[in-house]
Formats: sequence, structure tokens, C-alpha cells
Amino acid sequence: MTAMNSSERILDAGSAAADRLSSPDTWESGGRLWPSSERQALTCCRIVNETHDVKSFEFRTSDDLPVRFEPGQFMTVSANVQGQSIERCYTISSPPTRPYLLSITVKRVAGGIMSNWLHDNLTPGSQLKAYGPSGTFTPTVAPAPKSLYLSAGSGVTPLMSMTRASIDLGLDRDIAFVHSARTPADIVFREELQRLATLSPRLRLFFVCEEIGGEKNWAGATGRLSLELLSEWLPDYADREVFTCGPAGYMRAIRDLLREGGHDPARYHQESFDIPAGAAAVPAAAAAAAAAPTSTSKENEAAQDIFTVKLARSARAFTMSQSETVLAAAKKAGVAIASSCSQGMCGTCKTRVLEGTVDMHHNGGIRDRDVQKGFRLLCCSRPTSDLVLEL
Repeated sequence: MTAMNSSERILDAGSAAADRLSSPDTWESGGRLWPSSERQALTCCRIVNETHDVKSFEFRTSDDLPVRFEPGQFMTVSANVQGQSIERCYTISSPPTRPYLLSITVKRVAGGIMSNWLHDNLTPGSQLKAYGPSGTFTPTVAPAPKSLYLSAGSGVTPLMSMTRASIDLGLDRDIAFVHSARTPADIVFREELQRLATLSPRLRLFFVCEEIGGEKNWAGATGRLSLELLSEWLPDYADREVFTCGPAGYMRAIRDLLREGGHDPARYHQESFDIPAGAAAVPAAAAAAAAAPTSTSKENEAAQDIFTVKLARSARAFTMSQSETVLAAAKKAGVAIASSCSQGMCGTCKTRVLEGTVDMHHNGGIRDRDVQKGFRLLCCSRPTSDLVLEL
């Protein structure tokens, strides 16, 4: 995820409609604001079979109230699977221009606990818990006159939300949408994208499939996306703002391809939930302290500052060392805090620090304006003083 560096609203800086439909911090309904860290109930109202192994699940909120978000953002879904609470991040594939309906589009993955459970168990009328929206992979990162969307597989979902919103608002933006799939039958949203292209003449579609499968009359490209093919389709690709989503290997290949072609890396933005194993990055000072030799465990304990963390709403408190993340310490103390990636990427554990200071090293999961308002990501924050949290 890339950190937002612009306060301009999505889609069209002059569009009041787009501005009203965007909110990075909250779900808004009537006169009430719902903090993104609080779980809300979603009721499934429709399931759409997109391909043989991809389904879209459409939801309404439990109070039938509208939701505000930016296209490209995601929400964290929570479900009880075989007696365990499982949480996963899914991009919202519906656009913010349709605020009474939220959809996620999920590919069944071999061994995927949540994806298989959703495919096998969710039916219209079923309820899930979710919190969000979160994320900074939106066109507000860098509004541009020309965009290039590059996706593979179910990575099409955030770009679909962006495209649907643009079409709904009648903006006719210059968007080149290049999607890679295994076969033509695996192209998610194929018919809808083709229909949208007829509504917006400056939306151009390009599909490339590794093999044709059973579609003998396939007229699109086969193989994998190459710099030669991209240059043939879009000679001006280097002038476009690029948004990419797909499997980690695909995005690495795309970065290399664009770098080889001279595209400015500053104009490249990607979304990914492929999170490396292990904990969030440890600040250099903390890592050095942890690695330093000590003569006894008591001396080691004395060398580490111990801080008190108070929770303003629940009046609970716990103590922790400076080498721990606030999230990890809270969980050890039995405090339930919404979280997902634990890598400073998804923004789910964003919490306002009312008093005290922390050392935060995130990976793009929080915006500068949120930091200025006192919010921190607890999964990648270590205390430098006693704390009071808005929990």
C-alpha cells in the first residue's frame, strides 16, 4: 500500500459528488459516524457467480444505512469458521457511488480458510461482521489525466471499483485497463467491463490470457504481458499513472517491465495483501537493545523501560516493555483490538493515542493526516512513554 500524498478527492478534483462519497476514516450513516475500528454487521443480499471459482458477495448494512469509502479501499471481514474467529481483508469491488450496497469479490483458493468458507457457506440472509473501510490504494494518491490499470486474477477488484465509480459519475476518464488471466473463462467482470467501455469511449480494455482454454474463437492476446505488447497497445504508457493489483509474482514482473520501459516509479502504485512472515519491522534502537548481550535476565529487564497503557473508554490498563508492539502487548493482556495484517499495511488497528508517544514504523497503512490527528497503527508502534488510548 502506498501512503496518500494528496488531499485531492478521487475521480475529479472538481466533483462535489465524488467528494461527498469519499471518507477515509469512517462509515457515515445519517447523523452518526461509525469508527472504522468497530465491527459492523453486514447482511448478504445477493451472490453472483463471476467465474467458475470467483463469486461476488453483495451486502447491506444491518441498519440499511449508506456507507462511505473511496474506490480501491478494503474492509476486514470476520467470520466464525470451525469454532475459530477468522479475519481476512477483501477489497470492496462495488463503487462508492452506490453507498447502500457493499460487495466483495472472492476467488476460491486451495487451502484458503476464509475463501472456501465464504463460497461453501454464505447465502442470502447470512450475516458477517466487518470493519473498515481502510487502505490508501485509491486514485486520490495521485489524480492524473491518464491512468493505466494493470491487474491479474482477482486483483481486478479495486480497479473495478475505481472504474465503476468513474462511469457512474459520467467522468469519461482516459483509462487503459489491462487485465491478465489464465484463460478467457477466468476473466472476472469480462462482460461488465465490455459494457462499461461502450458507455465511456475513453475506457479501453485489453485482455491477455496464458492459454485460450475452451474458447476457440478467442481474438485477444495469449501468453503473458510483455513490454512489447504493452508498447503496441499503449505507446503512451510512460505518461500514465499506474495502479496495479494481483499476485505478488505478477506485480514484481510488472514493476520490472515498467522500469525497463522507463516508466517513472513515483507514478506506480500497487495493492497487495501478500504479507511476509514475521512481525512488523523492529526499530533499530529496539533491535539493537534486544541483540545486545546481557549478563543476567534481571539486568536485561532493568535495561528495558516498562510503560503503562490505559484504555480511556473501558478504563482498563496493562503494562508493557518498550520492545513490544502495543497490539501484541494488548492481546497478551486479553484486550480485544481489531487487527488483520499486523505489518502496518492494512490500517485495521488504527487507534487514536490520547496521551503519550510511540515509535511507529508502518508500511503505508496510515495517512499523514491521520497521524496528525493522533492516530497510530498499534501493530507497528512501540511505546516511548506511558500511553492513554481511545479504546
